[in-house]
Amino acid sequence: MKLPGLELELVALPAPVPIFWARVTPAQWQTAATTVRDAGGRLITLWAGKAIKDIASNAGGTRAESIFCAYATLEGLFWLALPLEVQDGRCSYPNLSGVFLAASRMQRAAADLSGVLAEGARDQRPWLNHGAWAADHYPLLQDPQALPEPAPGALTDYPFVRVQGDGVHEIAVGPVHAGIIEPGHFRFSAVGEKILRLEQRLGYTHKGIEQHMTQLPAQEAYRLAGRVSGDSTVAYAWAYCMALESACQTSIPPRAAWLRALMLECERVANHLGDLGALGNDVAYAFALAQFSRLREDWLRACKTAFGHRLMMDCIVPGGVKADLLPGGRDALWQRCLETAVDVRKLFEVFESHAGLQDRFLVTGRVEPALAAQLGMTGLAGRGSSQSWDVRCDHPFAPYDTLKVVMATHARGDVGARAAVRFQEVTEAIRLIERILNEAPEGPVRTPLTLPAQPSRGAGWVEGWRGEIVVALELAGAEQANRIERCHLHDPSWQNWPVLEHAVMNDIVADFPLINKSFNLSYSGQDL
Repeated sequence: MKLPGLELELVALPAPVPIFWARVTPAQWQTAATTVRDAGGRLITLWAGKAIKDIASNAGGTRAESIFCAYATLEGLFWLALPLEVQDGRCSYPNLSGVFLAASRMQRAAADLSGVLAEGARDQRPWLNHGAWAADHYPLLQDPQALPEPAPGALTDYPFVRVQGDGVHEIAVGPVHAGIIEPGHFRFSAVGEKILRLEQRLGYTHKGIEQHMTQLPAQEAYRLAGRVSGDSTVAYAWAYCMALESACQTSIPPRAAWLRALMLECERVANHLGDLGALGNDVAYAFALAQFSRLREDWLRACKTAFGHRLMMDCIVPGGVKADLLPGGRDALWQRCLETAVDVRKLFEVFESHAGLQDRFLVTGRVEPALAAQLGMTGLAGRGSSQSWDVRCDHPFAPYDTLKVVMATHARGDVGARAAVRFQEVTEAIRLIERILNEAPEGPVRTPLTLPAQPSRGAGWVEGWRGEIVVALELAGAEQANRIERCHLHDPSWQNWPVLEHAVMNDIVADFPLINKSFNLSYSGQDL
């Protein structure tokens, strides 16, 4: 396998999806970005390697072993590593935000955590560091229990971009909100009710997950991965276990793969049902909230009957799944599929025929397909703006190669389009669940996992309900007790949070909750 236009020694990683790794030079780092973009590919994620003390530097600074990025193309996932060196006490690499706009916040996060800088990047403001640690300290360098005290007032006055003009005023919302939701700050610049600009300040739920991953045994870290973003616990656990199985060159039993897909589609249905109700509630249509809340609760109860946990947390484990379907689980899911499919079909007709609801949904929060492609919009929200990417369809692996997923897409790019995609995905997921319940092969559900003696790497790539989850894992080898050298976990919210800033332009402030819910992005998943 080759990346078009580049002579790289690509190594295929043993994974059920096509994933390739290569080491690049600074020139190749930049060329790869433009090559992928020109070929219609996407930047998925960017992160810094393990930070270590730079003994050679008189400044006593830090360096990262490498800066990494991952690209998605129709050929597969390309994981590129650029080794870094310290020059003049600094560690830097070529900026990618000029090629992929989505890289900007990822580069800022890498600078906060590992002290590596993107050369020439316009935005160098801190992203994850809200003043909890000193500006010249990098948490991935040492144990976070020994954080030095920041200077008084350091990094607390975030330099928001100011909009000038007659009648322009600012509206500050958050980070603490009226509802029981995660914290995020939204700074609106508006004239009257019309939004001219939105700027987000996130990172309030930074938890040091990537540092903590290096302190856990590789065979137990799946539990933390499943808690990166609780509404995507199945997708994250599967992606982590896929990465670990890739590093160990282990294949899971066929039935385990089918049961993992069953859980993933159950998670997809549960979240879409909740979002559709919330979208109705945001336009004062309480009937929708009541009906979809009922459906979601019944669905989660069926999941509890089938898997022993409403959210299926810790049910996916290295080597397969924790246990087979519980007694009565198949019948509970089957009955729930039949009833939910009927009710969702009726509710879709209600949504489509409700004039007041459609008036709020249509052309609100619109992201044109061309802009969506430019910004790297992905996942469920991206498919609502003609960004036709879905790992289950583009690179189908067992059991999706048998199930033949039908991708849900829409071209209008507004709140209504994103709601329509949700309806389609619920219907398709129920079809997949019914086929899995009927066609899943019998056999063991777990295989032993032996950690490799030599240092190794693996990656996982799974289409969660919100979008693609990627986990990149590096193991240190038996000489260092097979500890996790580095584990990077990527949420699709990294790409889509900046898109939300564009989606609200020229809409009114009162429509922001509706537009925001139509994306329903994860704070926790991108704050790490």
